[in-house]
Amino acid sequence: MIQQKKLFIIGYSGHAYVVLDSILDLGLTVGGYFAKDYNVEDPYNLEFFGSERADDVGLILADHFVFPCIGDNNIREKVVNFLNTKGFNQLAVVDKMALVSPKATIGVSTFVGKNTVINSLAKIGEGVIINTGAIIEHECIIGDFSHVAPNATLAGNVTLGSKVFFGVGAVAKQGITIGENSIIGAGSVVISDIPANEVWAGNPAKRIR
Repeated sequence: MIQQKKLFIIGYSGHAYVVLDSILDLGLTVGGYFAKDYNVEDPYNLEFFGSERADDVGLILADHFVFPCIGDNNIREKVVNFLNTKGFNQLAVVDKMALVSPKATIGVSTFVGKNTVINSLAKIGEGVIINTGAIIEHECIIGDFSHVAPNATLAGNVTLGSKVFFGVGAVAKQGITIGENSIIGAGSVVISDIPANEVWAGNPAKRIR
């Protein structure tokens, strides 16, 4: 049972505070955090274990779980790939106030925040962030290490490639595809497919670069 094990986090600032609230609300025990530097503020009174790449990390984690609390898509990808290589135990953190269809699938090291909705047959990859109040409609596909920001909405059958950043309050029309590594600005309304590696913003969204 996960409740009988500890959950260690990687990263301890900003986004991590949101994740920690969800972890604690789920009744899980946080064993401490790994990070590049010690957090002087330490608002959750957690023990610092240094870098997750230190030689003794395996001994600390043992059969416990670890979760990346990192907002940057590229850094989160590197961390999750490292965890996969080492075979450390991972899980998804789904806030108890999220509404997730039993027919949806969610990958490991993915965070689903408060008041989010993930509807039937949606497929969420690993290392994804579905942030506060986001709506993921039926049959959407979200690639690994993407980030759907607070109050964003994906209508049915939308596909996001890997490492997409879909901004705060942005909306995607049903059936469109957004290519990997693309960025959608806050408040944008996306009504057509977007290629990989581009930045779009506005209503309707237009290519910025």
